[in-house]
Amino acid sequence: KSSRLQCDWKLLVGVVLQFLFQVFNAKTAELLSHHQVEINQSFPKEGWVEEDPKEIMQSVYECMERTCEKLSQLNIDISNIKAVGVANQRETTLVWDKETGEPLYNAIGRCIRRLREPVSMFLCVSSALSVVWLDLRTQSTVERLITKTPGQNKNHLKTGLPISTYFSAVKLRWLLDNVDEVRQAVLSERAMFGTVDSWIIWCLTGGRNGGIHCTDVSNASRTMLFNIHTMDWDPELCRYFDVPMEILPKVRSSSEIYGWMVSSCLGDQSAALVGQMCFTEGQAKNTYGTGCFLLRHTGTKPVMSDHGLLTTVAYKMGKDEPTCYALEGSVAIAGAVVRWLKDNMGIVQSSSEIETLAAAAGSSYGCYFVPAFSGLYAPYWEPSARGIICGLTQFTNRNHLAFAALEAVCFQTREILDAMNQDSGVHLTQLQVDGGMTSNRLLMQLQADILCMSVVRPTMSETTALGAAMAAGAAEGVKVWNLSPGHLPHITSEKYEPQINSDESEFRFARWKKAVQRAMNWETTEPCCNANGTRFQISKMCLNLKIIQGNQF
Repeated sequence: KSSRLQCDWKLLVGVVLQFLFQVFNAKTAELLSHHQVEINQSFPKEGWVEEDPKEIMQSVYECMERTCEKLSQLNIDISNIKAVGVANQRETTLVWDKETGEPLYNAIGRCIRRLREPVSMFLCVSSALSVVWLDLRTQSTVERLITKTPGQNKNHLKTGLPISTYFSAVKLRWLLDNVDEVRQAVLSERAMFGTVDSWIIWCLTGGRNGGIHCTDVSNASRTMLFNIHTMDWDPELCRYFDVPMEILPKVRSSSEIYGWMVSSCLGDQSAALVGQMCFTEGQAKNTYGTGCFLLRHTGTKPVMSDHGLLTTVAYKMGKDEPTCYALEGSVAIAGAVVRWLKDNMGIVQSSSEIETLAAAAGSSYGCYFVPAFSGLYAPYWEPSARGIICGLTQFTNRNHLAFAALEAVCFQTREILDAMNQDSGVHLTQLQVDGGMTSNRLLMQLQADILCMSVVRPTMSETTALGAAMAAGAAEGVKVWNLSPGHLPHITSEKYEPQINSDESEFRFARWKKAVQRAMNWETTEPCCNANGTRFQISKMCLNLKIIQGNQF
C-alpha cells in the first residue's frame, strides 16, 4: 500500500466537515486520512439548539492539524494538497463582528450527526452538520411574517421555499429582534451574517485581516433572501424580512477559487448530489443522517412544486457554468429517532443495536411511530404536528418499537418520493442512497420493500465530502479533478431489491398515513372551553396549561 500511495499522492484534495477533516486522492477518489473531534451542543430552552462558532473553528483547525500529522506518518507530503473544499449544513445562522472577529451569538440551526466521510487529496472544509436546524424558537416570528403575506400564503415563488423555522432568514430576524449585540453591530456597520460556510471561509482566508466574506449559490438559496431566478440577493425579500443587505455575503459559484486554498463551497445535500455523480436531469439521491434529504436534479430551470417539496439550487460548477436546480424533500427526524430511543428512552444502548432489535422482531406487528418531534417537514410543512406511537398492544415490546422506528424513516422517504414523482411526471426506477444510516442493512432492505424499487448504496456511504472535494479539484485554476462523464471516479455499490409484494407495501404505507393524520394539529394556541365554560389555552410546547378566568391568568 505504501508504494501505491507514493505513486498516487501527488494530487490531493481536503474536506473539512466542521468537526471532521478528510483528505482524498484526486486520482482515485480514495480516502487517505481523516480526523474527527466532538463539539458540544447547548439547549438553553425547550426547542432551542446552539453551538459555539469559536468551538466550530477550533474543531476545524484541530482536525486539519491531526489529519496532516497522519498523512506525514504515511510519508505523504501535505504540500500535495492542492485545494480545500467546504461543505456545510445550509440553514445554520451566524452573525459576527468583522472588526474583532468575534461571534455575536451562538450559531442557531441544526443537530449534529456523526460523519464518516473520506478525505482526499483535496482539502475540504465542511460544517455540514454543525448547527441545529431543528431549532424552533422562531415559530412566533414565522407566524408574524405569514400574516404580512398576501393571502397569508407561506409559499414564496422567488425563493422556492415556504416560510418556516427551517430557513436562515427567520433565524436572522430573531437575532436582530432579540440580541442587542447583533442590533448594535448592524447599526455601527460591523456585522457580518452568514451560514457556517461563510464563517469558516472568512476565518480560513484571513478573518478580520482581509478574510473573504462569501457563500455559494446552494447555501444562499436556503436563506429565503435569495432570488433563485435572478441568482442574487433580492431587495424586496430583504425588505420583507427587514434585513440590511450590507451584512450579507457575496454570492459566488460552487466551484471557484475564493481565497487561500479554498476552491469549493457546497451545502451538504448539494455536495452529496455531486458525490453521487448526479449530473444529469432526473437523477436523485437520498441522504440518511439526522434527517433525510431527497434531492432530484431538475436541469437548468427551476421546477416549482405543487406537492410540498422545495425548489432549490443544486450547484453552479464555475463562474461561467449554468446553474443547476433540484427538487428537494426534507424529513426532520431520521437518524435522530435512533438517538432519541437511546438517549431519551434507554431502549437501545448504542445506535448500532437498533438493527439487532428490529431484526429480532421481524415486524412492527401493527405498531407505527411518527417521529414528528419538531413538526412535520415535507410534504406537509405542519409545525403543529407532534410525535406519536400508535397501534400498541400488550404484545408490543422494545423490538417492535425499534422496527417501527426504522420503518418510519422509510415511510417518510416514500411520501417524499411520491410527491417528487408527481411534480416531475417521471417516476424513478431506483434510488441512490448515502449517509451514516445506510450502514444499517435492515433499513436499506425495508426501504426497498416500502418503495417497491431498487435501492443502491455506495460502499463509501458518506458522499458529502467526496462531492465537495470533486468541486474543489475541478475549479478553474486548480483542475486536478475531471468531472466529464468519462473521467468520473468509479465507486462500487450494493443493491437492495424489494422482497415483499406491492399489496403488502401499500397496506403498510396506508396504515402509516393514518398514523400521520393522528399526529397532526397536536399543538395549538387557540383558546378552548371545558364543560364549565372555563377558558384555557395550550402553550406552544403543550407544556404549560394556563387556566384563564375571564381576563385573569
